[in-house]
Amino acid sequence: MEPISDAEVACAFGADLILLNAFDCEKTVITGIDAPTQEVVHVLKKYIGRLVGINLEPLGNSQMISDFIPLSQGRIATLDNARKAKDLGIDYIVLTGNPGSGVDNDAIERSIREIHQDMEDMIIVAGKMHAAGSKTEAGENILTKEWVERFIQAGADIILIPAPGTVPGITQEYVHGMVTFVHEHGKMTMTAIGTSQESAEERTIEQIALMCKMTGTDIHHIGDAGLGGMVPESIMAYSKVIRGKRHTYLRMARSVNR
Repeated sequence: MEPISDAEVACAFGADLILLNAFDCEKTVITGIDAPTQEVVHVLKKYIGRLVGINLEPLGNSQMISDFIPLSQGRIATLDNARKAKDLGIDYIVLTGNPGSGVDNDAIERSIREIHQDMEDMIIVAGKMHAAGSKTEAGENILTKEWVERFIQAGADIILIPAPGTVPGITQEYVHGMVTFVHEHGKMTMTAIGTSQESAEERTIEQIALMCKMTGTDIHHIGDAGLGGMVPESIMAYSKVIRGKRHTYLRMARSVNR
């Protein structure tokens, strides 16, 4: 939303964390942030006063149910890109897959282990919010407790789980069971809306938000698939459900200089 960045708009509507999707570690550009390449993330963080993360995508060997969409080298989950992200000022990395990327759990596990062993102080979020084109890891098979345990053992700090109602077969009860399992292992969860439903009617956003809160999840993710990118009013609607108008408006109004 030029002349400012989408991240600034998201924060104005109540976002607590910013996640940059399709960020290229080799071509570090954030639309609306006019700064030198090595400073663009630092300038964004100065403007918004929030932690900033990026998606990196671990390429696997999945049998695809959709056309494969190639990624630029700077978006792939490699140790080199993770190091570049840290140098740029990125606070956390989400290992997941966009539609058509073919990212699978085996590749996610390898990437977690490689990055964690080299960068123990980097926060790692891992999981899938949809099939990402994989034929075998779709619906209820997107994530299992076995994979959760393997992700945690590999070094993940936060497990990403599809929000209830966003993927066929992913119910509130299913997600609650996963959240409980993750908490028993001393880690956190992030439920995610990554299926374009972030641009649905507000009543749908509100329903998903309430279900997510009832699962006990720690972090709530809202995707970027509005007609023009993200849908800022969905952030505010979601926020009012999980923390009420008082805390939503305080978050929206609070200056980064306080």
